[in-house]
Amino acid sequence: MADDAFMRLALAQARQAGAEGEVPVGAVVVRHGQVIATGHNAPIGRHDPTAHAEMVALRAAAQALGNYRLDDCELFVTLEPCAMCSGAMLHARLKRVVFGAPDPKTGAAGSVVDLFAQPQLNHQTRIQGGLLADECGALLSDFFRQRRDQARRQSQPVRDDALRTPEARFAGLPGYPWEPHYLSDLPSLDGLRLHYLDEGPRDAALTWLCLHGNPAWSYLYRKMIPVFLRGGGRVVAPDLVGFGKSDKPKKDSAHSFGWHRQVLLELVERLDLRRVVLVVQDWGGLLGLTLPMAAPERYRGLLVMNTTLATGEAPLPPGFLAWREMCAQHPEFDVARLFARGNLQMSAAECAAYNAPFPDRGHRAALRAFPPMVPESPGDDGAAVSRQARDFWARDWQGQTFMAVGAQDPVLGPAVMDGLRQTLRGCPEPLVLAQAGHFVQEHGEAVAEAAVRVFK
Repeated sequence: MADDAFMRLALAQARQAGAEGEVPVGAVVVRHGQVIATGHNAPIGRHDPTAHAEMVALRAAAQALGNYRLDDCELFVTLEPCAMCSGAMLHARLKRVVFGAPDPKTGAAGSVVDLFAQPQLNHQTRIQGGLLADECGALLSDFFRQRRDQARRQSQPVRDDALRTPEARFAGLPGYPWEPHYLSDLPSLDGLRLHYLDEGPRDAALTWLCLHGNPAWSYLYRKMIPVFLRGGGRVVAPDLVGFGKSDKPKKDSAHSFGWHRQVLLELVERLDLRRVVLVVQDWGGLLGLTLPMAAPERYRGLLVMNTTLATGEAPLPPGFLAWREMCAQHPEFDVARLFARGNLQMSAAECAAYNAPFPDRGHRAALRAFPPMVPESPGDDGAAVSRQARDFWARDWQGQTFMAVGAQDPVLGPAVMDGLRQTLRGCPEPLVLAQAGHFVQEHGEAVAEAAVRVFK
């Protein structure tokens, strides 16, 4: 095997350390071209200040050979070794040490001191640095950035008129491994904390902006996000205020169409999203379909699933009126049961994940507020901007459009989607999912795969 192959094995060990909450450093020991020992950072888990990746690997190698001398061995490590580890390497009489990223704070192979360049020592170990340095360094940078973000989150107070769902409610959710990101300094948020996912390269050819509806949150896109990422895209999936990991105003009256739209507009500007494919369903469409006309140069495509534009000029669909009535009569309805009833393929744990943001009545103001917020008359909040959006999509839209329809949706099903399709300039025949209901994203892998092919 070549040196870079051994370093990639060390990187795998580093990732394991990161998954265990340790600083992500990994090491492997090689003898005659064969890996004989591996190690990753474990000082926290082992309560041992000497349990650096190199020390763990050296101990394992000595045990494997039955000898503390490792004269004919080489060690590959993702970070420049410290003085302790360098001393152990010299005592072990390693033939060669290869490291990835330099360590400007504690590196003892040239960055701070160079213990390997002391002619007085009775053994000289060859040292080589910089192998896969960018990849090794990026792993460390991401780890410490996440730690800083976590510290900021923990130090950020909750407004007196809002609630924040405990983090423990989101632990171990199936199919949702992504790191959280937060903003609270958008002007419209006024200190409320907005959560969003942001995965993939920032300079990706496409950015998929995924907007959920009520009573869902960004968990809804867990089956589509991996497909978009495999296609080389960036994915941004916010939780609307009142949902998911975002803060939850206590009062129903805190929510309005115009305010939620303004939050999304400011989020797009703050993240400077470009080459956007807008991905919408339910309220994600009611709000999201009004965004591109404000900055059409940012948008390249539209992936639209069961949703509508509520202009106040036409009666709301009967299915929606029935849903609104149910919400009014049963404001504490079980969100998990709602998903289970319409998505028989979902596991009990997946359904329960939709309840995670809402531990009690106080956290459910958005769930109560959103059904009556849908514009019903021409003068309602959101109706005028929805009419402007309708005209934009019919006359001015220059991007590609792809529509997917859950055929079993009793609220915003095929008839509603056919009406919307007539207003979307250049919208081709939709992809109809015969078994899907309102929450099309629960069948989203096939939809995402088709969309990646469309938006090349």
